[in-house]
Amino acid sequence: MTSIALAVSESEMLVDREKAVWTAFRDKNVEQVKKLVSTDLIAVYPDGIYTFDMRLSSMSRMTMKSFSLGNFNVSMLSNDIAMISYKAKVENTDGSANELNCGTVWKMQNGEWEAVFHSDMPAQPQK
Repeated sequence: MTSIALAVSESEMLVDREKAVWTAFRDKNVEQVKKLVSTDLIAVYPDGIYTFDMRLSSMSRMTMKSFSLGNFNVSMLSNDIAMISYKAKVENTDGSANELNCGTVWKMQNGEWEAVFHSDMPAQPQK
């Protein structure tokens, strides 16, 4: 029973870290992003492939006003690698909104979970 409780709390902690990354980007909090995201990050979006430094430099141009995340699925791939998939709804400062399908790979590095890969894409209606 202990291992199940540990896995649940680990999953919840990873979801909390994912939410913290989104909050840091919304707030344009570079220092918080650096605590949560590996400098080895690769991010894949419809408009290109980005490194950690590229994501930080583009943060000032972000127009996210608010977001909600849900439908989390956490898979522990090993003791030090986890993958999270989820859906995001984003409202931008210009009033536009987006629904996204998202995925992040987290790796335990130096005693902390850090995001090492992220991708999101516009959600399409289910067929």
